[in-house]
Amino acid sequence: MERTLIILKPDCVQRRLIGRLLLRFEDKGLTIVGMKMMRVSRELAERHYGVHQGKPFYPGLLDYITSGPVVALVLRGPRCIEVSRALMGKTFGYEAVPGTIRGDFGLSRTYNLVHGSDSPESAETEITLYFKPHELLDYDTADAKAISRPDEL
Repeated sequence: MERTLIILKPDCVQRRLIGRLLLRFEDKGLTIVGMKMMRVSRELAERHYGVHQGKPFYPGLLDYITSGPVVALVLRGPRCIEVSRALMGKTFGYEAVPGTIRGDFGLSRTYNLVHGSDSPESAETEITLYFKPHELLDYDTADAKAISRPDEL
C-alpha cells in the first residue's frame, strides 16, 4: 500500500483550514497513519527543499515553510500519491480548478496551503525527514473493504 507525506503549510494553519483539508483526504478514502503539529526548522527545510537550492524562489520557500506551525501527516492508500496530488490541484491557486484544495481555498503562488510528495521515492525520503518509524501506525479501517478492491490496485 502506497504512502505519502502531506504538509499542511503555515498559511493553512493560520487560516484554520486544518480540519477541512484533513476531511478531503479522509473523505476520499485515504488513511492517516501519522500526524503531528510542528515547526519546521531551517535545517529541516534545507534538507527537504535541497533540490531547489540555487533557484530564485529557494530563500522565500525556506522563509515561508519556517514562518509558523505546520501539520505533517503520512497518508496511506491505493495510488495515494496520485490521488492526493489530484485532490490538492495545481501548485498555484489561481491555476487550480474548483473542487481541488488549492482551487477552493487558494489564490496565491506562494501561499499554496499544502505540500504532497510527487513520487514513491520522494515520499519515502520525505517521510523519514519528518517521522520516526515508531510514529507511524499500521492499522486497518473498518470501511477499507468498501473503498477499494485489491484487484484494482
